[in-house]
Amino acid sequence: MSTANLVAVRARRLLDVVAGRYIEGVAVLIRGESIESIGIVPDGVPIVDLGDRVLLPGLIDAHTHIFLQGNTRHEDFRDQILREHPSHRVARAVSSLKLALDHGFTWLRDLGTEGAGFDDVGLKLAVAEGVIPGPDLKVAGPALTATGTYPIIGFRPDWRFPNGVGICDGVDDCRRAVREQLSYGVDWIKVYTNSGAGKHLTADGYIDSPTNWTQEELDSIVAEAHQRGHRVAAHATSDAGVRAAIEAGVESIEHGYSIRPEAAARMAAGGIALCPTVTPARFVAESRAKERGRIWRDALDVQVRSFENCLKADVRVVFGTDAGGFPWTEINQAREFAYLGELGMSPVDCLRAATLVAADLLELGSSAGVIAPGARADLVATLGDPLEDLDALERIDFVMKAGRIVHRPT
Repeated sequence: MSTANLVAVRARRLLDVVAGRYIEGVAVLIRGESIESIGIVPDGVPIVDLGDRVLLPGLIDAHTHIFLQGNTRHEDFRDQILREHPSHRVARAVSSLKLALDHGFTWLRDLGTEGAGFDDVGLKLAVAEGVIPGPDLKVAGPALTATGTYPIIGFRPDWRFPNGVGICDGVDDCRRAVREQLSYGVDWIKVYTNSGAGKHLTADGYIDSPTNWTQEELDSIVAEAHQRGHRVAAHATSDAGVRAAIEAGVESIEHGYSIRPEAAARMAAGGIALCPTVTPARFVAESRAKERGRIWRDALDVQVRSFENCLKADVRVVFGTDAGGFPWTEINQAREFAYLGELGMSPVDCLRAATLVAADLLELGSSAGVIAPGARADLVATLGDPLEDLDALERIDFVMKAGRIVHRPT
């Protein structure tokens, strides 16, 4: 093996997320942007020695909003959509990208710009070109919903406001909306199958509310996206919203506050992933319950039952935080790991959700989510043991993206 242009990264232990076990005393040999091999460091190769740290693959957050900086109250959303200068929102989004990268996330799926149009496409390109630092992005532009189902609504009818999403009604218009979004360079189509957390509790303690579209409208969106080779993520937080998303054949259910056992079984059979986003649900519950009704507090308990139903059915769980729903500067995205552990996932499965499972959902192939020859050299490290203490993932202090060190221990 030629040692020209090689560099080695060594730590006491390396986590093999596929096998779910540690490998002791090996180094990762990197040439350019890719991992060349794993093993002993040849003579003459420079070494980045991380001491007692655990080495992990770069993490993937499959649900973020880089253009949001907290969305607890209606007023938070209105301020950002109606009052904040677009350039200021972009500047804060750039800052959020750097924060995510420093926390160990080398890929994000950003699911809705919330009034920032297709600026996520521009930031995706800027990251790819090296103009700004940040995780690489899969983006969804403005999410889609039907007329009258998403803020900002309820103002004077002779005034027109931006509302944060794309609107489409009727089968033909829904197909047109998908084509339009794809024409601007989005990777995913994001849809709201129902609004908010839901409207009411059912007699047996789940959440329900009307769907935003007819089934035919939603089917047309998913069919159009699939025909053109793109996947669909569905915000679905009520029974009816989840059922409609499953029926349409989306690839992922976002939030999934209310998933009955039979719905979980259908998700597992159809390969539909759940992206539960526990962190924002807990962060906003009390404030939203005061502003919008106790359903937001009830949703926390229903989400626990729904998650348990999904685990029992072997639904694929993908890591996603909804960062932006809570302020990027107040909570480390990695807090989600501990919450998933509290809900019954093993530590290694929590890590797989943010590596192997997320890479598969985002169609990144074998280039992400693993430390293996041929994969991109995305590496993170922490002094703690994440298989014993998931909080250690909030203390990542070494980040390498595509062979370049972007954050190192102080």
